[in-house]
Order: sequence, then structure tokens, then C-alpha cells
Amino acid sequence: MYSRDGQSYFVVDGHTRFWDGSPANQINRYGEGYIKCLHDYHVNLSPPGERWALPEFERYPEERMIHDLFEVGHADLAILQSADLTDWFVNGFTTTEQNGELAERHQGRFLINGRWDPRDGEAGLDRLEALHERWHLPGVMLCTAEWKGDSKGWKLSDPWAYRYLEKCEQLGIRNIHVHKGPTVYPMNRDSFDVADVDDAATVFPGLRFIVEHVGLPRLEDFCWIATQEPNVYGGLAMAMPFLYGRPRYFAQIIGELLYWLGEDRILFGSDYAVWPPGWLVERFADFQMPEDMQGEYGVLTRTAKKKILGLNAARLYDIKVPGELDLV
Repeated sequence: MYSRDGQSYFVVDGHTRFWDGSPANQINRYGEGYIKCLHDYHVNLSPPGERWALPEFERYPEERMIHDLFEVGHADLAILQSADLTDWFVNGFTTTEQNGELAERHQGRFLINGRWDPRDGEAGLDRLEALHERWHLPGVMLCTAEWKGDSKGWKLSDPWAYRYLEKCEQLGIRNIHVHKGPTVYPMNRDSFDVADVDDAATVFPGLRFIVEHVGLPRLEDFCWIATQEPNVYGGLAMAMPFLYGRPRYFAQIIGELLYWLGEDRILFGSDYAVWPPGWLVERFADFQMPEDMQGEYGVLTRTAKKKILGLNAARLYDIKVPGELDLV
């Protein structure tokens, strides 16, 4: 719980990972380049006191993660997202099994999301079912730009992706997080395009598509899609750190999201450990639209902030919110 100026916020960090990007786990130069690219984002968009050296960023200790998220990060609950990246990392970058073991060591702190890749065919469907049976997955994290052999990406509209989305419906996995944001080396820019979200959201109205990074830098495309697809949501991971260096740019991002999606379909995420949630939560709770932008975007209300920081995710994930932290 975070309290500020007499207001208390229930915080759900919707985008966290416990990864191993260490040199010992890197298969090739692509693994090395991937973690260094994330570190560049971390350094360039973080306040000076929040910047980590590369060795700690590559493989941070479990105790550091718990401290950053829950002891000083204000999170009441965090969602662990999976990203295997097995073409670049020996034991995977952050797998569902690794996340599940972490959650078991810290009962009541985490929810575990799985992942799938339509290029895995029938075997991948069996694996998804086994992961769900073991971990009772409430959601998955998908990366359409992940490399696999000679393939450098896929689309939600692919026939095999439909097979997996159908399986999610059958299993009751309703929260479909999709990485759609800035290019991360060595992934290809076009594989992050948001257009395939439109197709999948129309065909599968019973699923919720949480577009992580809100499609940046394709924010306008994302907003036009989301306004006509009521089951599309915006995840603020990657957008949040602009609160520090580019607050007017952040105002534009959040203003457009509020205009097109409304305050009920925007979710907070830190993208830990690219950024720890503490300073993001604090700056967001204090943030207000610049006066000269309020004529177009209005003001950011306390109610909207409470929904974005945790109540919206709680609704999607059936998380019980203490009465005093819910809206009255």
C-alpha cells in the first residue's frame, strides 16, 4: 500500500520479471545485446539514484527483487511475466517454471503468468495445458517479436496463434498480455506492430488483450484499435519512466489513453527490473497534467490514479482489495 497526502493506493505491479541475463546464461551475441539494450533503456530513463551497474542488472539477487517490489516499491501484489528467449539464453531468460518456484517461496506476493509461442505447434499446446495444471495460470505474456530458429516473429492473427487463443479460452486463461513496444535489440521493429491485436480482439471477445508498452511508438495506432475493441487494455510498462525525464511526453501518453480508452482500461506496470516500481508509483501519485494541456486532456483525478495503479488489474485478476483501499 502507498499513502500520500491522505490518500491510500492499492498497487498491483502488472509487469515484473526475475530474469537471468548473466554472461554465463548467454548463448550468443544476441543474448548479450538484448540485456545490454534493456540496460541502456534503464540508464537513460532512470533518475541518477535509481541506476544500476550492468553486472547487477544482468542477474540481480532474489532478495533485491523482494526489497524493491514490496519493501520500498509500494506493491501489494506483483504479476510475474514469462519470456523464454531460448535462442539466446541457455536456461531461458525468465521461464514460467522459474517464476512459479519464486512465487512458492514468497506466498501471497505474486501471480504467475505463463507464455506460449504458436511456432511450437501441438507440443506447445500440451506444454501450455501442463503449465496451467501446475500453476493455475490467470494469464500469459506473449512476444510476437521473439526469434525461433530462422523465424524472427509471428502474428496474433496466424492460424496457429488462433489455436493457442482457443486453448486459453478452454482453460480459462483470460488475460493475454502482448509485448508491443519499442524495438529491443536484436528483435525486428515490424514484429512489434500492433495491427494484429485488432484481428485477435475481434475474433476472441471473451479474452482480454493487455497491450504492454501501449504500442509505443505506435500510440496512435494502438488507441484507434483499442477504442473500437472493448477487450483491449493498455499496459503502462515502458511509458511510466517518462515521468522523470519527459513529463510532458508522459502527459501526452496518459492523456491520449484516457481520451480513447478511459480510466478503466489502463494498467500500471514497472517492467522490473528495467525500472523498480517505487519511484514510478511516487511520481505518478504526484503527477498532474500541465496547466496548458488541461484544456485538451483535462486533469488526472485521484480516482483515475487509484484505478490505474491497482484497482483495474485487481478487477481483471479477481484480486481481493481491502475495503479501505477500494473506491467508496
